[in-house]
Amino acid sequence: MTRYLRALVLILPSLILFAPPSQAEYGDIVINNYSSEAGMRPAIFPHWFHRIRFRCKVCHADLGFKFQAGGNDITMLKIIDGEYCGACHNGEIAWSVESCGLCHSAKPDTKTQVHESTISKLLTGKKK
Repeated sequence: MTRYLRALVLILPSLILFAPPSQAEYGDIVINNYSSEAGMRPAIFPHWFHRIRFRCKVCHADLGFKFQAGGNDITMLKIIDGEYCGACHNGEIAWSVESCGLCHSAKPDTKTQVHESTISKLLTGKKK
């Protein structure tokens, strides 16, 4: 193994573990049904990143995700068993559940929500 590759293998896990909390973007969904209680950061689901690659029916019909923030009883056990996110995040189609920090990256105690659009804020007069 080259010196560069060896250094990358040693440094990469610490970058993921000690990365600052990320901010969810428009269209992202924060999932925190159980994370905070378990001492984990809430997960951020990048909705539009997935929507570019898949039609709505893949997740909302085939995998059973409801069209409601907080309306799905998503647990890590279900994901590990191949339900919800685990249907794709199995280490073959997409990264596996061992990469915790890739999903669990929201600020601690962020409530389950869908981030609002700029147009929505303008129409309702809400400010960030």
